[in-house]
Amino acid sequence: MTKFARDEFDQVPQNTNRQGVHRDAQETARPALWPVLTVGAVALVLGLVAFLILPNLGVVGPSASSNVSTPAPQQTDASPSAAPSEPAPTASGEPSPEASPSNVPSATPSSAPVDKSIPVAVYNGAGTAGLAGRVAGLVQGDGWTLSTVGNWGGLPQQTSVIFYNSPAQKANAEALGTLLRIQSIVESPEIQQPLVVVAGPGYQ
Repeated sequence: MTKFARDEFDQVPQNTNRQGVHRDAQETARPALWPVLTVGAVALVLGLVAFLILPNLGVVGPSASSNVSTPAPQQTDASPSAAPSEPAPTASGEPSPEASPSNVPSATPSSAPVDKSIPVAVYNGAGTAGLAGRVAGLVQGDGWTLSTVGNWGGLPQQTSVIFYNSPAQKANAEALGTLLRIQSIVESPEIQQPLVVVAGPGYQ
């Protein structure tokens, strides 16, 4: 027991949380911030990867792919040109001298005078007996001069033909063709005689 009388400061409750004035109150523990910072850093790294790397790899989100529009194909004009093409040259009704071979039968009679003094050879090209003599009689009876009468020894002929070896004999060959009713008249420089009549198969 003390010698001093009790006062109001001596009445202290038994159960109290009060501390003396000379002691500091205990500091409240602060929560740790490192988990929050770690999560934020990871999220930032993922965002940068998605923004910078994924577009280069060709990864496009659904929203981006839906906005891509396919260009419409251009319509090409397939219709033919309206400009008329140059007409093809028409063939002339008269054959040119260069295009016509020398052995083509003459279609128009020549206006040159007929010289019946030119010797005419008559050959049997059909194999019919007496055919060359009969034709030679017709030629001689019209006033022509005969040179040779016999069988044809050249290439086989499919029809009757009259050969002449120069353009000067064309009129004479046409006159013989009219007399003997032979339409095939051929110029052939290889023939040694000026006028040759070959009575071929079917000659009447």
